[in-house]
Amino acid sequence: MTIRPAREADLAGFLTLASQVEHWFGPMVAEPGFHRAVDDHIRDGAALIAESATAPGILGGLLLGAAPPAYHVHWLVTSEHCRGAGVGRLLMAEALRRYVTGPGTVEVVTFGPDHPGAVDSGARVFYEKLGFEPGEPTDPGPEGGSRQIYRLPVPLPVRQV
Repeated sequence: MTIRPAREADLAGFLTLASQVEHWFGPMVAEPGFHRAVDDHIRDGAALIAESATAPGILGGLLLGAAPPAYHVHWLVTSEHCRGAGVGRLLMAEALRRYVTGPGTVEVVTFGPDHPGAVDSGARVFYEKLGFEPGEPTDPGPEGGSRQIYRLPVPLPVRQV
């Protein structure tokens, strides 16, 4: 599997991923705002995709925003046929390596504990396994479901001697 910066030609792959999770997040595929967000992240070099030489299409995508010392995972989705296979973990590891410098905090808004996607998607457990800590509830998602902020503290880089 390869993790690489997304290109303009990858928009269709992002839309395919979005179509697989609209039941949790609300409409995206037909939303011009989602298209703009993906295009903006690609243009800014803040979008990553996971792909495989042996599997067609994009296996996962990530959009990240950075205003150091705060970093925000704006969107992270893996293809339904490979969830639980490490794609999301690899995307996050590459995003942290490429874009994040400590000290700081990485934040993501994910499903609240009562949202059906909280269990079905595995998102909360995924972020907790990566070291994110649950924070305060935040505004509901566009579909009306509850949301919660998760944070990952990023320490000061270790200086090589």
